[in-house]
Amino acid sequence: MSGVRVVEFAGLAPSPYSAMILSDLGADVIRIDRPPTGDEITMDPRVNLVNRGKRSIALDLRQDASKSIVTELMRNSDILIEGFRPGVMERLGFGPDEALAVNPRLVYGRMTGWGQDGPYKMAAGHDIAYVAVTGTLHSIGADDPVIPLNLVGDFGGGGAFLTIGVLAALHEARTTGRGQVVDAAMVDGAASLATIIYSLLNAGRWEDRRQANLLDGGTPFYSVYRTADDKHVAVGAIEPKFFAEFVAGLGVEISLSSQYDRAGWPEMRSRIAQRIAERTQAEWIETYEGTDACVSPVLSLREAPTDPHVRERGTLVEIDGAIQPGVAPRFPAHDLAPPPPGSSPLPGAHTREILAELGIEGIDEFIASGTGVQSEADSTAEPTGVSK
Repeated sequence: MSGVRVVEFAGLAPSPYSAMILSDLGADVIRIDRPPTGDEITMDPRVNLVNRGKRSIALDLRQDASKSIVTELMRNSDILIEGFRPGVMERLGFGPDEALAVNPRLVYGRMTGWGQDGPYKMAAGHDIAYVAVTGTLHSIGADDPVIPLNLVGDFGGGGAFLTIGVLAALHEARTTGRGQVVDAAMVDGAASLATIIYSLLNAGRWEDRRQANLLDGGTPFYSVYRTADDKHVAVGAIEPKFFAEFVAGLGVEISLSSQYDRAGWPEMRSRIAQRIAERTQAEWIETYEGTDACVSPVLSLREAPTDPHVRERGTLVEIDGAIQPGVAPRFPAHDLAPPPPGSSPLPGAHTREILAELGIEGIDEFIASGTGVQSEADSTAEPTGVSK
């Protein structure tokens, strides 16, 4: 995406994640931050990985001079990303009508929880709310629903779908010369992620209750088991040929023909659990190494980078003690390495640089007035707050 410029209004979780993906893929992402007040209670911005590889300009958007800078950024960008409630950008004077009047080719990406319309559009919410109303949260867990972190709503249903939308709209803009609004709602994306579950439900192959189905822990051969060293292994031996290899490695008498006999699942689960509890996680992984039994270690966040496959592919990398995901997806024709953790800038780290690129005059006066802020700290300095 070299040559593509993205202007991102600073927000939380899904919208900066979308901009991170675009930055990882080579776009020039300029993040508009608010001037720091000193009262923020957040992590050091330089270790916030969703801001990696971006540049930051800090502007007081209450000032007319700052608004003119935003207008110039919109005029000179391909994509705009914002994550405010409906109407906020319009009140700031940067709504789609104003933006597309300045730059008819602009792709205007809007990231919200509930979307730009509907009875909940102005309601407060978090990931858990958007996942709850789509049936997804109800389907995960055992006796009670289990929260899937904020991966399904914020990042999967939100940031990833916003990225898909702005890339599709960018393609159309380059074909037709017309930009447009992308209305990305976490509630919509969370529902889309559950497409296959609704397919199974419609086909009568999914019970609308937890741990009663093929993929929700209801079967003994697609589940998680505790090992002798109080760790876990994940078993995904769905297909009969994989199930056969799993049973062979267990060393327990289990009839292969009984795999899909629901009446026998409780007893089968008990026998598998008792057997796996007799050995350590490492011993089971060694047992199944090189087989198609689909048995994997359940690794912690700090253990995951040590997995040989994860390490060799650079799926997770550790730089200066900081663990971060690599770039995804991969493009063999391009070497897209993740930037170092210190590339997440302080707010205003590039204010002067960006103003100069826009051809703004009187930069010293602009910053002296407090309308814009240039971070005094070296944005390339080693970030604090990183465990060594």
